[in-house]
Amino acid sequence: MDPTTDNAGHTGQAGRSDTARASLEALRTEIAKAVVGQDPAVTGLVVALLCRGHVLLEGVPGVAKTLLVRALAAALEVDTKRVQFTPDLMPSDVTGSLVYDARTAEFSFQPGPVFTNLLLADEINRTPPKTQSSLLEAMEERQVTVDGTPRLLPEPFLVAATQNPVEHEGTYPLPEAQLDRFLLKLTIPLPTRQDEIDVLTRHAQGFDPRDLRAAGVRPVATVQDLEAARTAVAATTISPEITAYVVDLCRATRESPSLALGVSPRGATALLATARAWAWLTGRDYVIPDDVKALALPTLRHRVQLRPEAEMEGVSVDAVITAILSHVPVPR
Repeated sequence: MDPTTDNAGHTGQAGRSDTARASLEALRTEIAKAVVGQDPAVTGLVVALLCRGHVLLEGVPGVAKTLLVRALAAALEVDTKRVQFTPDLMPSDVTGSLVYDARTAEFSFQPGPVFTNLLLADEINRTPPKTQSSLLEAMEERQVTVDGTPRLLPEPFLVAATQNPVEHEGTYPLPEAQLDRFLLKLTIPLPTRQDEIDVLTRHAQGFDPRDLRAAGVRPVATVQDLEAARTAVAATTISPEITAYVVDLCRATRESPSLALGVSPRGATALLATARAWAWLTGRDYVIPDDVKALALPTLRHRVQLRPEAEMEGVSVDAVITAILSHVPVPR
């Protein structure tokens, strides 16, 4: 191969990578026009998009979980749909169903709301396991099978499911197998005093959360930017030492006396992927231990289970993972 051509190609790839990174960085600024003080959650959603993963958003009502997903869709210029999960919701209400057409005397497929780019599964733990499981194939295989026929979902495809951590009456906790399908679990905290003042000031000035265009939210990134970013993330270097570090962290969760269930190999793979995406977002083409540490909590917190005695003592999952991060030797 002609070295001149090779260098030009490499320069072109680097340029596309830098453009894609700048576009995805601009998402934060654009979403901030509608959502105040939730930068970690915005970053988590971008990381999930880069890794082709899904996100579980946990927070009390009224902390802008729905607005966050809608603002992301508007800034990325992709389609979004919202499903309110209730006890009487049926699987076909999510995936779609066959509908009889009297004119043709045939059944035709009517797509459900899952056929979108960003699906907001609101209060997913309020619907029975039968309906919760209707999302499993969509999340893992990125397709829906109805009457034996698989139908591919659009690309990109991300499920952002929300749940309320406080109210448990009338809810159906997600089974471990489904929790493990979520790449990240992001906790949406209550705003700080200053952030809450900013929120109220915006509303007093006429901000309408139902009209994002009036709030100034504009498309700043495209699906093409996302594809270029995914290609660049896949080329980000991971050293054997970093791989071993991820494995050691995950194995430590399985040996922790506070945990009844540790991180599975799928969780280890997820941590490696999210650390890689974060390394690229921060401008590096290689992963360092700090990248792994930065994504350990959101990637692992929903993949482990506390022992009953630890739970009774008031120990939290985040505290256990933080302790493990401080004890496992960090590669140099």
